[in-house]
Parts: sequence; structure tokens; C-alpha cells
Amino acid sequence: MGNRPGAMETVAIDAAFWHSRKVLVTGHTGFKGSWLTLWLQQLGAQVVGYALEPPTRPSLFETARVKESIVSVTGDVRDLDRLSAVVVEHRPEIVFHLAAQAIVREGYSDPVSTFSVNVLGTVHVLEALRRAGCARVIVNVTSDKCYENRERIRPYREDEPLGGFDPYSSSKACSELVTSAYRSSYLASSGTALASARAGNVIGGGDWAKDRLLPDLVRAFMQSEPAMIRYPEALRPWQHVLDPLCGYLLLAQALWHDSQNFAEAWNFGPDESDGHQVAWLVERAVAEWGAGAAWQRGATAHPHEANLLRLDTSKARMRLNWRARWHVEKALYHTIAWYKAWAAGDDMRAFSLRQIAEYAERR
Repeated sequence: MGNRPGAMETVAIDAAFWHSRKVLVTGHTGFKGSWLTLWLQQLGAQVVGYALEPPTRPSLFETARVKESIVSVTGDVRDLDRLSAVVVEHRPEIVFHLAAQAIVREGYSDPVSTFSVNVLGTVHVLEALRRAGCARVIVNVTSDKCYENRERIRPYREDEPLGGFDPYSSSKACSELVTSAYRSSYLASSGTALASARAGNVIGGGDWAKDRLLPDLVRAFMQSEPAMIRYPEALRPWQHVLDPLCGYLLLAQALWHDSQNFAEAWNFGPDESDGHQVAWLVERAVAEWGAGAAWQRGATAHPHEANLLRLDTSKARMRLNWRARWHVEKALYHTIAWYKAWAAGDDMRAFSLRQIAEYAERR
């Protein structure tokens, strides 16, 4: 990707830009949404969250007291009337759409709900914002799995074909198509800058979802039982959750200042050196945790999951000056440290905010 006008103008997260900015986060009770909401709070934004109740018990939303100092609305993105009423009442300037069914295996067991939330939910968010005409910037967070994955070595660029073997992946490709249609048909001409953000496997403290690697490991470690690993040979690009969130914030800033050159799809992934087999990460998590940690290969059959998927992030590096800051070893260290602090009864809101501050301070 070549350079374009406006490239490199956004080089860091600008606290002054975010201070008192009216921001709507859908899915703010989820793992990534909770971390993003905490970061926006730290930056001084006026945050309104719209989501269902936290999807797990425990949850980062509750343990880090994310609800403090925001307007938290319980609602379903499939409820257009309620969502529209919230948008009209609060009139956000910037919107991050993260509300989704986010688990591949859940997509197999409940495809109807997966497509409903991930596709129709995106339509509802964009339609509510189109009608209200208040948002200047919208970032729709999809997934690296939106690509037609041929499990090749070369990373995928933003202009490559969309696809999806399984219901979850297909639903995220559909969400990308919805984004493109709303941008072309409505939002670009009305002065609203709409972009999509594609990130892959993230790790970080406070994730308790079922059928995700680190939460499954931590649950087993805490019970001093061996963790059952489905695909130890699968190659995954690992990154800390704060890395793509940093990209989303930088993208929103760039969209605000230059909508024409940034309203498109963006990849946010780790450096190629941070793509490792599942077994590699598991072994290091075992060592980082210490006593009581072990793993073994799962023996039962499982639905298809991709063995290889990498993102080309050269566009984000060149035009947003973004790149992953915490390599996988440091990402894993901070993740395990979070869970150990939680197990020890620490104040997890303060602990989480300290991790964000440490991440933001590193150049």
C-alpha cells in the first residue's frame, strides 16, 4: 500500500482529542469492549455503553468496575427501536461497534443467533446512526476471519476477497459487506466517516469466555488440572488486547481529521515473528503460571478451525504509524499477571488502568 494524503498525521493517541468527546461503545460489557471503555475513561471521554449483560461470570466488566463514570445501557443490537432511542438521546460523536457473537464454536452450535447479532446487529447500529445524523466517526470492529482463508503463508491484505468457512467467519465477512454498503450508499455523502477494523487472536486479563485458549488455560491452572488443548499444532498470530484497541483509537482520530483517506478497512495484527503454534504459547503460559499448571492434547473430535491465518498490517504501520507494541512474551506476561492479581484479591480496576498506562507510556 502506498502513502496517501493525511498519512502519518496521527502518530499517537491524543488525550486532548478524547477529553470530553462523546463516544458510544456497543458491546462494552464484553472483553474487548471493557478494555476499550476503561481506556476511554482514562482519556477523559464521555462514554455511553450499549450491550447485553456481561457474557460471563466472572467478567472484566464487573471485576474492573467498568460501569463507573459511564452511562451503561442494557440493550440488544437486534432491537433497533431501543438502540435508536439511545443514539438520539446521547448523540455520540464517535462510535465503536464491538457488540457481537465472538466465538467460532458458538457459531457452529447457534448459527441463527450468530448471523442475527453479527449481521443484522451491524445493520441496526449503522441505520440508527444514519437516521440520527450525529456521529462523525464510526469504527466497526469485525475480525481477521472475514477473509476467504486458504491457509497460505502470505498474510492477507485489506483488499483481498472476503469469505468464511464457518458461520462465525461468514457472519464477519457479511458485516464487512454491510459496512461497505452503508458507507457507499449513505454515510460518505452525509459527512460520517465509517471504517472497519480487523484483528485476530487477542489475549489479556479478564477474558473468561469459553473455548478461548487463555481463559481455558487459566481455569485449568486454578484447579490444578491439565488443560485440554484442541489443536496444539495450529499456528496463531498472538497479540495483547491493548494492541488492536490502540489501533482503533488511532483510526478514529484519523477518520475525524481526514475522512476521505481513512474510511476503509484496516488490519491490526502482531508482527510476523509473533505467530506461533498453540503448543508454543501453552508451554510458556505453563512456565509463567508455575505450580499447578499443565496441559495435554484433547482426544475428542472438534469442528473445523483454521490452522493458519495472518494479517498484512503494512497499511496501518505506514498510514497510522501503528504497530504492535507488546510482543507475545510480554503480552503473555501481562495477561498471566492480571489473572494472578485477580486470584489474589487485588483491586482489578486500578490494576487494569495501570496496565493501560504502562502500555500507553511505551513508545
